[in-house]
Amino acid sequence: MRQALENPFYYLENFRQVLAWVGERHGDLLDDSERSFLQSFKAVPQTSQALLVRMVMRKGSLFRASKLRYAEIGCPLAAAAALVEQGWIDANPTLDLAQVFGLLKKDELVKVFGHAAFSSQRKSDLLQLLMTEHAQPKTFATWCEALGEAAFSLNISDFCDRLRLMFFGNIRQDWTEFVLADLGIFRYEQVSFSSASRAFHSRDDVNAYLYMHRCRERFEAGERLDEILADIPRTPYANEWLENRRGKLLLNIGRQYERIGDLQQALRLHAANRYPGARERAIRVLERCGQPEAALHLASEAQTAPESEHEAQQLQRILPRLRRVLGAPATRRSAVAEAERIDLVLPRQVGMSVEQAVREHLSGSEAPVYYVENALINSLLGLLCWEAIFAPLSGAFFHPFHAAPADLAHPDFYSRRAGLFDACLAKLGTGEYRDCIRRRFQEKFGVQSQFVSWGLFDGQLLEQALDCLSAAHLQACFQRILLDVPNHRSGLPDLIQFWPGEQRYRMIEVKGPGDRLQDNQKRWIDFALRHDMPIAVCYVQWAEDAP
Repeated sequence: MRQALENPFYYLENFRQVLAWVGERHGDLLDDSERSFLQSFKAVPQTSQALLVRMVMRKGSLFRASKLRYAEIGCPLAAAAALVEQGWIDANPTLDLAQVFGLLKKDELVKVFGHAAFSSQRKSDLLQLLMTEHAQPKTFATWCEALGEAAFSLNISDFCDRLRLMFFGNIRQDWTEFVLADLGIFRYEQVSFSSASRAFHSRDDVNAYLYMHRCRERFEAGERLDEILADIPRTPYANEWLENRRGKLLLNIGRQYERIGDLQQALRLHAANRYPGARERAIRVLERCGQPEAALHLASEAQTAPESEHEAQQLQRILPRLRRVLGAPATRRSAVAEAERIDLVLPRQVGMSVEQAVREHLSGSEAPVYYVENALINSLLGLLCWEAIFAPLSGAFFHPFHAAPADLAHPDFYSRRAGLFDACLAKLGTGEYRDCIRRRFQEKFGVQSQFVSWGLFDGQLLEQALDCLSAAHLQACFQRILLDVPNHRSGLPDLIQFWPGEQRYRMIEVKGPGDRLQDNQKRWIDFALRHDMPIAVCYVQWAEDAP
């Protein structure tokens, strides 16, 4: 355990760091009450600060006092007094019956409501039985007088989400990042950035992000689609980052309308949406609505400038079908090369996946097989291009816990760094890349990177990969991934087999009984064949199921 965690108030120090960071870099995005909190927080007793942070870092906003006992804080009721005075917590919150049930155990509920016969009921059934009789909210003390217990409600949850968002630039990361870093479990690249580096440059953008996040939460919780849709802004955001979030949510809502059969509403959403994938969905919905002419027109338009390899692949399937329906002449498909096919009949072994079974069967001392899937090629790319990926460009890094640049999924991720990436990839033409990758492997081992899977590597695998994978093949794969990182990082074959003595390799995609190639796997196979990369698809039958 690192020195930082010897301080029992380590979590408070981390929270103070966030407050100072946000105050320094985002002070202009805070309102008067939020700036007042940053100052007032310093003035309350340390134990009160610590209690508040303990609540902030836990799930939910309702807490029983008896569950907030920490040695460094002492009595939670005493520590809470200053927080109540500031209005940051409520020491006797008003709760409805469901909230009470969320805080109490079943035996406590039986004691509170005085019905011993209820002890045989499930907690969920008991809630339904009492709902009519206890429909009105009451204070916790009124509900639970028989328990002699206290409860607190946290009143600053929304502000703490705002703090977390401004610090991390997303809602996905949370306070545990600090603890994992303090423990040494996670290590991050130390990227230099100016005091002006930050995720947001206007309060409106922060508000819009949080607003869209709440809309997405409502969608994921199953709220009525029309109610959510009514609250989503109709006008696209000028900020591309925010507009992508809006577009993705609209695409998901449109697809849900498809599932429930409201095709007209789905079509309206898809047709107006510029988010990747919406155009393909519009074509498919037009087809389902019995409008093949309109679907063919849109598909033909898309074919002239596909937005991605995925869309181009889908259009190759859709267009012949639409032309056939409309009686148009069929277009001849060009011959497609086929990957090597391996057919195996193997005994099923308990606890062993089909990929592991194939690896065990094919692997030999002169030709070892490794289960690598997407990890190997991406990791080699991440090691070779470490400097380009972690280059301190504007808007790419703005806090100490980045495993990748913030713009990794942006369309201009590669173009913004083209010169840097070109310099890294140029090493593949000189042979220098091997020493560069080895050096990065030693220097950066364990440092978080969304490209590098440290759990995959040992020295033997790394050396065999460098010996057997040609520089030309690596360069082709790296360039493909960099041009569309979100879509091209996945779909690579499950296994790789090396022949170190011959300095060659073979990639192997494994398919168990009834399994089929996924679209992104087909695209990688097609890419590999076009670049003369050895690749095979292994189809497995279990011996006990074979005819």
